[in-house]
Amino acid sequence: MNTKTLLPVLATLLVASVALPAAAQQKLLPAQSELSFVAKQMGVPVSGQFKRFDAQVSFDAAKLAASKVSFTVDMGSATMGNVEADSALPTLPWFNTPKFPQATFTSSAFKALGAGKYELAGQLSIKGQVREVLVPLTMTQTGAVTVATGVVPIKRLAFKIGEGDWADTSMVADDVQVKFKLALSGVGKL
Repeated sequence: MNTKTLLPVLATLLVASVALPAAAQQKLLPAQSELSFVAKQMGVPVSGQFKRFDAQVSFDAAKLAASKVSFTVDMGSATMGNVEADSALPTLPWFNTPKFPQATFTSSAFKALGAGKYELAGQLSIKGQVREVLVPLTMTQTGAVTVATGVVPIKRLAFKIGEGDWADTSMVADDVQVKFKLALSGVGKL
């Protein structure tokens, strides 16, 4: 190829690369997101929340097989709103945050259920215990923000949360509901 034909080809490639918008990076919007949990202590619902968490998301409703989510929770950011519970949560019987500072979720598959509903399969790791979980979620969009909401039921004893004397489910129930609202930017049309 000579210089006369090479220059127009290079110019066309340069213009095309500048004119094509880059794929929007999908990001968690922490200020608009929430992660909480509800359990029962002696039959009474008690709740808490995690203040610090992050997600890496690559979601395309038209290409679910290629979609992925990786979620990390700072277990030391858990709070139940009272000093006694908050000081107990990081200790060995509960989250043991010195040894296990993070919980993680890594997706393995998305399944569309229709009407903005999905089921996400993946591995949840808490306190070194890894379990397969199914995460039902609903996604909605308002302008440039996509919100994923859902509730994941887990068994706390499967993750060694509340060991020793606290393994007694008459004191603290084994069933825990983990609730999430994740606001995301950069997600394409659902």
